[in-house]
Amino acid sequence: MRKELPALKAEIRKLLKERNAILLAHNYQRDEVQEIADITGDSLGLSQEAAKTPADVIVFCGVHFMAESAAILSPEKTVLLPREDAGCPMADMITGPDLVAYRGAHPGAVVVTYVNSTAEVKALSDVCCTSGNAVNVVKSIPAGKEIFMVPDRNLAQWVAKVSGRPLTWWDGYCPTHERLTVDATVKAKEAHPDAVLVVHPECPPAVVAMADAVLSTAGMYAWCRRSPAKEFIVGTEMGILYRLRKENPGKRFHIASRALLCPNMKLTTLEDVRDALVSLSPVITVPEAVRVRAKAALDAMLAVPRDAA
Repeated sequence: MRKELPALKAEIRKLLKERNAILLAHNYQRDEVQEIADITGDSLGLSQEAAKTPADVIVFCGVHFMAESAAILSPEKTVLLPREDAGCPMADMITGPDLVAYRGAHPGAVVVTYVNSTAEVKALSDVCCTSGNAVNVVKSIPAGKEIFMVPDRNLAQWVAKVSGRPLTWWDGYCPTHERLTVDATVKAKEAHPDAVLVVHPECPPAVVAMADAVLSTAGMYAWCRRSPAKEFIVGTEMGILYRLRKENPGKRFHIASRALLCPNMKLTTLEDVRDALVSLSPVITVPEAVRVRAKAALDAMLAVPRDAA
C-alpha cells in the first residue's frame, strides 16, 4: 500500500461529507476504489440505489454510459464521472442514427436494449434489460413480435437460447469478455479441476456453453455465496474478484484468463475521485428530451414481472 493512501482516502471521505456526495464504484473498478465506495455493484443497480439517497452529488466510478444512467434516474442531482475519458467500446458500437435506420426498415420490431448503451440509444428503444433480467424481458414480449437486441451479440445469443424466442441482434460485443477464449478456459479448468466455472453472458457463446453457471455480476455474488463449492473459475472482468474474496473468505476464486481486464474500468484512481470532488467536475448530463425517453425504456423494463413467461 502506498504510504499516502490512508491520507488520500481520509481526504476523499471528508470531501464526500462536505459535498453531501455519495461514491459509487462498479464491480470492475480498482480494488482501492471499491474499498472506499459507499456502494459497489452493477451499473444500473448503482444508479437506482443512488437515486434513493438524499445525496446532492453522485460520484460514479465507472464508465460514461453508467454516469448517464445515474443522470437519467436522478436529474436533480449532480453526477460526476471522475474520468470523462472512461468510455465503453461496446456502447459506442451502435449510435442513435444506426438504430433509427434499423427501425425505419423494421417498423414493427420490438427493440430491447442492454443497459450497457448510451442514453441516446436507450431513448430510441422500447425496453431496456440487464444481463440479469434479459431473459425475462424477452419472454414478456408478445409471441410473434420481431425482437431486435442491441448492442451485444453474445448476450443476445444466450438470451435466444435460454428464452426459446427467435431474435436478431446488432453485431456489437464487449472487447474484454470477447478475449476469453475456449483454449484459455480449458487451461483454467485443467489448472483447477475441482473448481466450478461461472461466466458472464457477454462472453463468446462457445465459452458460455462450457459454464456451470451463466450469470450477471450481481448474480455471481449471490450464486457463489450460496454455492456449496469451495473453488471457482470466474469468467468476467477481474475486478469482481475483490468483493468475491471479501464476501467468501473460505472459498477460492481464480480468474479464467489474465486477458479479462477492462482498461476503461481501470482508468479511475483515488486521485481522480479526489479531484472530481474538489472541482465538482466533470459533470455528466443528459438532454431532457433524451432523458425522458430513455427513462421510459428503463421503466418498461422495471414493469416486467420477474417470472415473465
